[in-house]
Amino acid sequence: MCCPWAWRAPFCSWCDRSRRCCPSRFPSSSEACTRGSTHTPMWAGPYASLPLGPSRRCSTSLWTCPLCPAWARTTSLGSAVWTASPCRKGRVNESGICSRPMSVRSTDKKFSFTASPSQPQYFKYNFPDGVDTVIVKVNSEMTFPCSVMSIQDIQCPVYDLDNNVAFIGMYQTMTKKGAITVQRKDFPSNSFYVVVVVKTEDEACGGPLRFYPLRPDELFDAGNRSKVLDVVVSPAINSEVYVMGMLFCLGIFLSFYLLTFLMACLDNRRANRKRELLVHPPDMSPAETGKTPASPYEYGSFADNGSTLSSEAVTDSATSTDNNYGYLERTLDSVGRSRAESLSSVEEDDYDTLADIDSDKNIVRTKKFLYVSDLSRKDKRVLSKKYQIYFWNIATIAVFYALPVVQLVITYQTVVNVTGNQDICYYNFLCAHPLGALSAFNNILSNVGYVLLGLLFLLIVLKRDIVHNRAMFRNDLNALECGIPKHFGLFYAMGTALMMEGLLSACYHVCPNYTNFQFDTSFMYMIAGLCMLKLYQKRHPDINASAYTAYACLAGVIFFSVLGVVFGKGNMVFWIVFSVIHILATLLLSIQLYYMGRWRLDSGIMRRIVNVIYTDCIRQCTGPMYVDRMVLLVMGNIGNWSLAAYGLIARPNDFASYLLAIAICNLLLYFAFYIIMKLRSGERIQCLALVCILFTAVVWGFALFFFFQGLSTWQKTPAESREHNRECIVLSFFDDHDIWHFLSSIAMFGSFLVLLTMDDDLDTVQRDKIYAF
Repeated sequence: MCCPWAWRAPFCSWCDRSRRCCPSRFPSSSEACTRGSTHTPMWAGPYASLPLGPSRRCSTSLWTCPLCPAWARTTSLGSAVWTASPCRKGRVNESGICSRPMSVRSTDKKFSFTASPSQPQYFKYNFPDGVDTVIVKVNSEMTFPCSVMSIQDIQCPVYDLDNNVAFIGMYQTMTKKGAITVQRKDFPSNSFYVVVVVKTEDEACGGPLRFYPLRPDELFDAGNRSKVLDVVVSPAINSEVYVMGMLFCLGIFLSFYLLTFLMACLDNRRANRKRELLVHPPDMSPAETGKTPASPYEYGSFADNGSTLSSEAVTDSATSTDNNYGYLERTLDSVGRSRAESLSSVEEDDYDTLADIDSDKNIVRTKKFLYVSDLSRKDKRVLSKKYQIYFWNIATIAVFYALPVVQLVITYQTVVNVTGNQDICYYNFLCAHPLGALSAFNNILSNVGYVLLGLLFLLIVLKRDIVHNRAMFRNDLNALECGIPKHFGLFYAMGTALMMEGLLSACYHVCPNYTNFQFDTSFMYMIAGLCMLKLYQKRHPDINASAYTAYACLAGVIFFSVLGVVFGKGNMVFWIVFSVIHILATLLLSIQLYYMGRWRLDSGIMRRIVNVIYTDCIRQCTGPMYVDRMVLLVMGNIGNWSLAAYGLIARPNDFASYLLAIAICNLLLYFAFYIIMKLRSGERIQCLALVCILFTAVVWGFALFFFFQGLSTWQKTPAESREHNRECIVLSFFDDHDIWHFLSSIAMFGSFLVLLTMDDDLDTVQRDKIYAF
């Protein structure tokens, strides 16, 4: 007679040779279930377990001996589904339940089964010929109870208990979806077990942890924890799909190299034609044309000085020399005088410490209407060296930042491969294609676009830099006195940051999780900050921030990003401190921009603020002196204060993305202001820049659509994150997030080209006629 529910028995039953439950006595040493067993069995129930001593084990549902008989260790039963059944002739699993084959299943055939904490299920799968990799997918319509899916090598016993299912093989928690990619090379027997265990609690899957009072004399009901699941084993992609995916990825981005090469050839051809026209001009006498001679003082015309327009200068500018925008003319004497001033050998530091020049700066920079010539008076050679520091600093930062990151993610991947714990990394398991030691090679490959397009942008900037230096060497007046001052250091830094973004994004996708996400966003902050600095530098080259100041501020941003990752989740004190610092930083930057740096933060700052408020707002109500700047700063403060209030109220879990949203919003606001003011000042946007703007805007729209698909999220538990997993959508190799990588890298490259070309229409306009805003 069996006693499966011996809750009140002071000594649990034991299993005899016939595998029946015997409550009357304990077995002697000669009556052990398996001779020579060193296994220490335990009384295993659905809710608790109690040690009994050597060679005694009973299960609450089916009572068997715990170790496999000799025939079970040597017999292969093919591709069979194993379910719990009475002990006649079958295999014994770790929970002490005998199992027997129910039916043979083939690849790509779905079948259903029911599992519970007391009845785990497992089946054996044999790799067919010609199939080296398969994806095991387990689905359920039920979110809870929480379950564990495990892939184990063929051995006995099978580890199918909640407390030992993680001992061998690969495993992951799941609610509705679970998927594990299995490779033949990891299983020498060319077969494996798929084990599904239902947990006794749901906390690991994001569910509530229920409280059960400890009452020894009473039973408690945990409810129905049975779960219906479907399992499908599908062949994974073969090596041809890997090759096609890599060729597709490289083909997309190498086509940009080809397009750039063709445009450069057309540009050189057009420049050669203009050079021929300058060397052999057509007959433009009044007798032939019927027109009066043009004034020698029009923009871009310096024929009286004996200089000619260089082909390089023409290449840099896509506009002709008749773009005057209605500005007033100036004489060549003033041109020569300002040119002599710009070529002086005064160092920047010495320049700023002279009292008369400092006084002159106070006069010039506080004028109501400023021109680029007012803010580009410093020595060009000194400024060029100053802005080159941006590139060398970010190159140094990249090396010291990237090396530990690479080492860390390699360690993460090693831990995943050794332990088999698939809950460490938040992949899209339905589209995670392994290669070598990497679990999701496709997510890493799709980041190559950032590196290739960043390198292409560096080559474009290098070409422009060489062209400009040649023009400066020949003392070409268009290069010396016209257009926005050419400083390429920030452009080099932007291209380097884009390449590093690709590298660190690839590192993040080696093992995506909450602590690694800062690697993916660090250089995004850099890119946003450098773009804003470049926009400001265009019209304010003399007063732009130095590389040391800029990178120190960006380091502070990354520091707060780390603090947010560690302490930001629901921590009200952190959010209050951050919001206060955010608002104060916004106010200080607003004052710096409004007064063009002509203010001091000292002990008298409050007195001066009170005087300004009393004089301009109380004693006589006057409008702001710099209306355009005031409009920009008011809009910027409203936006930043709103973001600070949102963070303080909502306290989002993803602090890194929240910080990135602040940077992107400020960049977009400043870019929109720059475009509006450019058009308002009578300037125009050339065809190439306009095409780049429209193309970039469209690509950004599609990129954000794929970004917000949300294939995984580390803001939830790994089991809940897998509910968002989806199949591949391109070539059976790339998923939605890979498409985001493709499109966002193209969009960033287009954004950089916009910043590079948007002021080409001013290349032949003298700087004292270009507004600074």
